[in-house]
Amino acid sequence: MRKKVIAGNWKMNMLPNETINFIEGLSQEIKDVKNEIILCVPYTDLFYALLTAQNTNIKIGAQNMHWKEKGAYTGEISGQMLKSIGVEYVIIGHSERRQYFAETDETVNLKVKSALENNLKPIICVGETLEQREHGETEKIIESQIKLALKDLTNEQIRAIIIAYEPVWAIGTGKTATSEDANNSIKAIRNKIAEIYGSDVADQVIIQYGGSVKSSNAKELFSTSDIDGGLVGGASLKAETFEKIVNYNK
Repeated sequence: MRKKVIAGNWKMNMLPNETINFIEGLSQEIKDVKNEIILCVPYTDLFYALLTAQNTNIKIGAQNMHWKEKGAYTGEISGQMLKSIGVEYVIIGHSERRQYFAETDETVNLKVKSALENNLKPIICVGETLEQREHGETEKIIESQIKLALKDLTNEQIRAIIIAYEPVWAIGTGKTATSEDANNSIKAIRNKIAEIYGSDVADQVIIQYGGSVKSSNAKELFSTSDIDGGLVGGASLKAETFEKIVNYNK
């Protein structure tokens, strides 16, 4: 049985002192939780987050990385750099990166490979826009994104990844896919992985839902057959709100 993985994506929010206070408070409220809990914080918060999260059940992730190990890439951070300070996870291909920073399926694939080479666990984001959804292209789009993002990966590497299905139209809008729609889209992702790597591998892959996940809908979403947790945006910025999502089954 797959475990639930609940990750907070803070985006460009939270200063170091806020990070320390958040983790200190949250860790006391979720110390008995068996699910995997991750906070993906800004680069400037990573060191403080890693120190504060020691001896807790909170894992720390980054929100992006470059696929090169080093070089003349001003403003970028490599997977090797992240791993060297103790980061375990990294978000790759978030729709905001695709929208604002020209990220493509091809660069996502390069980043995924680099993350795995550096023993980082990538959280790979896929999802359709509202226009694509209205044209009935949801499955076509996410299956294409999956195929390209996972290109040339081995079965062993596939088992180490996490996929986050985030319909672009639901991110930060307050709109959420119904639990049935979200589960069906995630089934389509799992089926595509099974088509390429076999059902045994596909059944082991953690696939999250993201897109206006909140305490009021977490239980319904996470109780479906194929949704293995969530990638949480705005609702992860307050410890008391995120704690309710983490403890969704209490």
